Parts: sequence; C-alpha cells; structure tokens
Amino acid sequence: MSTYSRILLAIDLTDESSQLISKADELAHLYGAELNIIHVVEPLTFAYGGDVPMDLSTIQEQLDDHAKRKMDTLCAAISQPVNQQYIVTGHTESEIHRIANETQTDLIIVGSHGRHGLALLLGSTANGVLHGAQCDVLAVRVRQKEA
Repeated sequence: MSTYSRILLAIDLTDESSQLISKADELAHLYGAELNIIHVVEPLTFAYGGDVPMDLSTIQEQLDDHAKRKMDTLCAAISQPVNQQYIVTGHTESEIHRIANETQTDLIIVGSHGRHGLALLLGSTANGVLHGAQCDVLAVRVRQKEA
C-alpha cells in the first residue's frame, strides 16, 4: 500500500459532506498527510447553455460567498490542519484534476452515492474524477441521512 503525503478532498457541500470529511480527516491523520479541500461551483451559464439575457455575476458571487461560509463550517470539524481550501468555478472534474496536479496530490477523495444502472452508465462526478486522475482516487460511499 502506498503512503500518501498530499490528500485532496472534493466535496459538494451537502449534508453528506461530513461523512467524507470524517474519512479524509482519518486518512490524513493516519498518513501524516497534508490535507487540501476543494469545492467546485459550476457556473450558472452551464445550466442555461451560456445563452442568458441577463448578468448573472451577482448571483454567482452570492453562490461563491455561500460556498465559502459552508466550507469554513465543515472544515471546523476537522482535527487536522487544512493546508488549503479551494473554491473554484468551472467544470467539476476538470477543476479537481487541475488542483490535484498543481498540488502534486497523491490521493483524491470523492463521494459516491453507489448508484447503479443508467446513472452509472451516464457517468458521475466520482467516475469522471477516477478516469482522468493521475493519482489514486478513493470513492467513499456516502449514505443519505434519513429525514
């Protein structure tokens, strides 16, 4: 088994992110690894095909500010020092790969809902990260919290 010195945790800031944070915290402690965390905000123009007749920059800034506050709250639960928090805008898999390469990450941790069938065939973020990564990827099965 490899020893990991730099771990990149990719989170989507949902309630299930705490499960990933717990696993990343545990692994960073076990390996004495540097821990970086990334959240990717997809641009609103992605959702509307880039053809939006209004300026979305204010809304995008609000999304970024919300992501920063949520990231700070989630990171407060980590016993390990977080080296760097990244909140970036772009295509999720591409940005995770870019930051992983820039930080010379040896392990990317992503969440997986363990879907089967069409959802698996059509692809998921975890699948996209796995197939483009230049390092190991750990897909942690996240369980939805029951209401």
